[in-house]
Formats: sequence, structure tokens, C-alpha cells
Amino acid sequence: MKIIADESVEKPIVDSLRADDHEVYYILEENRGIADEKVLKISYLKNSILLTADKDFGEIVFRQKGNNHGIVLIRLSGLSIKQKIHTVRNALTRHHDEVKNHFSVISKTHIRIIKL
Repeated sequence: MKIIADESVEKPIVDSLRADDHEVYYILEENRGIADEKVLKISYLKNSILLTADKDFGEIVFRQKGNNHGIVLIRLSGLSIKQKIHTVRNALTRHHDEVKNHFSVISKTHIRIIKL
């Protein structure tokens, strides 16, 4: 899976996805500090889903109709990094095809997938 990981995604999560052979472009490494709209544009141009912990992307997509190929919002506060890694990896493995072109929210207990 091709993924753009926003700056808000913790590096160990990015590292684990790369170890699973996902192609991950990490904004923190490549374009630190750019605006959310530019992050979304990069993910669209690279035909990738956007992985983020930043709720602002919901606003951009639903209200401003920003172009995208799918956004996955991580909402896992209170979990250890090991638990976060497990939860994100599990959700992306189980819902690989479903998250494309949808807005998905990964929480502690489930993943919610919303059609765009």
C-alpha cells in the first residue's frame, strides 16, 4: 500500500509499516512543516492514502472537498506505542482495500469507514 504519513504520525508507526513492505512517504522526513492542504495534495498526486492523527483533515475533505485517495485518522490516545503500532498495522491489513477512497478512523476498539 502507498501511504503518505503526516507529521502527526509517530515514527515507530511509520517504521513498522515500512517493515511490512508498505511504501511510506513520511512528511516529517521530506517536507517538515508544510500546510495540511499541501500534505493532502502530495498524497493525491502520489496516488496514496493519507495516514494522520490530525483531525483537521476531516474538515479539509468534508467541508472544502479536498481531493484525496483516502484518509486514515489515528485516534489512539492513551495507548502505548507498541499498542498503537499493533492497532494500526492490524487495521490496515484487515481493511486494506476498504480504506482507499474513504475517510477511516482507527480507534482503540474498531475502525470506522466513511464513504467520501
